Amino acid sequence: MAAEKKPHVDAVIVGFGWTGAILAKELTEAGLKVVALERGEYRDTYPDGAYPNTIDELTYNIRKKLFLDLSKTTVSIRHGVNDTALPYRQLAAFLPGEGVGGAGLHWSGVHFRITPEELRLRSHYEERYGKKFIPEGMTIQDTGVSYDELEPHFDFAEKVFGTSGQAYKVGGKVVGDGNVFEANRSDHFPLPAQLNTYSAQRFFDAAKSLGLHPYRLPSANTSGPYTNPYGVQMGPCNFCGYCSGYACYMYSKASPNLNILPALKQAPNFELRSKCHVLRVDLDDTKKRATGVTYVDPAGREVQQPADLVIVAAFQYHNVHLLLLSGIGKPYDPISGEGVVGRNFAYQNLSTIKAFFDKDTFTNPFIGAGGNGVAVDDFNADNFDHGPLGFVGGSPLWVNQAGVKPISGIATPPGTPQWGSAWKKSVKDYYAHTVSMDAHGTNMSYRDVYLDLDPTYRDSYGQPLLRMTFDWKDNDIRMAQYVTGQMKKIAEAMGPKAISVSTREFGKHFDSRAYQTTHLVGGAVMGTDPKTSVLNRYLQCWDVHNVFVMGASALPQGIGYNPTGIVAALAYWSARAIREQYLKNPAPLVTV
Repeated sequence: MAAEKKPHVDAVIVGFGWTGAILAKELTEAGLKVVALERGEYRDTYPDGAYPNTIDELTYNIRKKLFLDLSKTTVSIRHGVNDTALPYRQLAAFLPGEGVGGAGLHWSGVHFRITPEELRLRSHYEERYGKKFIPEGMTIQDTGVSYDELEPHFDFAEKVFGTSGQAYKVGGKVVGDGNVFEANRSDHFPLPAQLNTYSAQRFFDAAKSLGLHPYRLPSANTSGPYTNPYGVQMGPCNFCGYCSGYACYMYSKASPNLNILPALKQAPNFELRSKCHVLRVDLDDTKKRATGVTYVDPAGREVQQPADLVIVAAFQYHNVHLLLLSGIGKPYDPISGEGVVGRNFAYQNLSTIKAFFDKDTFTNPFIGAGGNGVAVDDFNADNFDHGPLGFVGGSPLWVNQAGVKPISGIATPPGTPQWGSAWKKSVKDYYAHTVSMDAHGTNMSYRDVYLDLDPTYRDSYGQPLLRMTFDWKDNDIRMAQYVTGQMKKIAEAMGPKAISVSTREFGKHFDSRAYQTTHLVGGAVMGTDPKTSVLNRYLQCWDVHNVFVMGASALPQGIGYNPTGIVAALAYWSARAIREQYLKNPAPLVTV
């Protein structure tokens, strides 16, 4: 049966999370007729985030209402090229969003930028430590864009998000007690930093006593009333503790649904279609130009949406999957090292320490905000001398009190039984007296860590699953152990009764059954060489010039910070190039 064909539009956007919403707003402002397709259901702050229904840990954190339905599509996972991959059947290690807002609806709100060095990582390490410092098989590379070029877009994204924070340096002048390692800013944060919780202040004081440089986390949870550049109003955060995994009933946590969609709804040249699963980007006979996309509508019918411009703006690995299914770019081969689609897949490297205090030290873990906390960057990126340490990468260390729930947030000291009366007593004794701190470490990219199409398993639409080949490498384990050791010093300086430490260990594989982070990157990376990147510096496909790919799939290696800030800035950067250059002359924006 022939697919139904919709009327032609100027641009079609695949996915409606942060980047899809940003591109939709930018392109409709440019006068384009835009259709956005979202595989999940329609969601809005009201009624989906309405109190008290949204304050439900069982529904959202345990049964994962806002996340991808793995019964329809998933990935398969294996540790090495000689292993057999098996489908990821239960949400655990990472949590892709589904529905309008995507991961931007369920995220916590930690809103960093990126260090300038990480945008040119290979060049930076080679210049400081020499080419031999980078291990054989590590495929890190530069992005092709600089911090100074992106700075205006970081600034605008923070204004759209309503980010709370304290700058250190604005316009080259020190203006406050922000992050001393942060690059120069053109303006202050839109809102002052949030107040510290007791846990965050205790971490701050301990880090300071060790000669480190603590600062308050930049948080896309509002510290006061705010109206963003699109005219959308936000209310002050009340520290309810229901951010990560939830829609915000206080209109305080930034999301595409709250910060952009209300303005987009006013545009007559914009249409959002939910429950539409895109099967492929359609190409003409030359395979050099996209003609639109084909998707499955809510009734199960195949539909063609013709368009002059295709924006792929789904979750990281969905972007890579769609490119492979569409035949855009050469698939990566780890044996020959040739090909680009699926290359440089990376993750994030999480370590955790829990500090247990006496009964008179109340940490009130049930309160919190998703982005609230205190961090140190002394061991992030290249803020410390890697020469004698023998690894690439680093990590911010922080206390991020987002609200500890009664089901998923229980922690007990080492030596506590796993069940029974002693376990119950320990839960009672320590729930209100525990501080959790994390190292969100980097994960580098490697020749034998990649994404491709699974030769065995298919999804409910009859298409091959995406296959993930991933495991931890010695470089990243050494990094994790080093930064966790530094974090342990801070924990000990806080004066707890006991400490538990969880970090990477040599000989232990990646475990997809335990949550780590949802900060997956790479697979459709940006760069300056078509032989090692899918996209040019403007996120435009080298091989199909009217396809642009947004999101964390563009990052060539993992970073220490949460990637939302750089992802949003890159989306605005790409949108400006489309508006100011591509629409005037639809052709490759970079030639090599």
